Amino acid sequence: MTITKVDVERFSLTSSKPFDAIVAALKSAVGQPDMVEFFKETRATKSFADFKRFVQSGLGRTDLMLFAEFDLGDVLRRETGSKTPKIIRLVVGNPLIMKEMVKHVPDAGSYAPVTVLIDERPDGVHVSYDKMESYLLQYGNPEALAVARALDTKIMNLLRESAS
Repeated sequence: MTITKVDVERFSLTSSKPFDAIVAALKSAVGQPDMVEFFKETRATKSFADFKRFVQSGLGRTDLMLFAEFDLGDVLRRETGSKTPKIIRLVVGNPLIMKEMVKHVPDAGSYAPVTVLIDERPDGVHVSYDKMESYLLQYGNPEALAVARALDTKIMNLLRESAS
């Protein structure tokens, strides 16, 4: 058994834009396939070319898709009966990008697809993302790191665009 410490860099920005507007902007930039159907169809593909075509059909203009959405604030609001806080976790990614990292560093599968956290606080709406490069630095694989850096750039640009 081994336990490894992983240092993570968090990209975070604070916006004065309304929470719902940020979430809507982010979601409009990523594909939103029906994930039950998506996984059923990808399992049924007969070749990598067919798989790739199907994945690409589910991507948004950012070459990303929404895998899952967790309304963490809903749980808190149920307890308090309040309309706040608003906190949502979006799991976004691209299976083709993930493949490129995982083939070089299998542990990358623990971190992809990635999480984007959007939460409303008194000083504004915080949009956060834990950088994939920081997860993979310890493995020292240049190919995986290049893919991770490109993914980080893609996600951080999406977050900046959605929050501005």
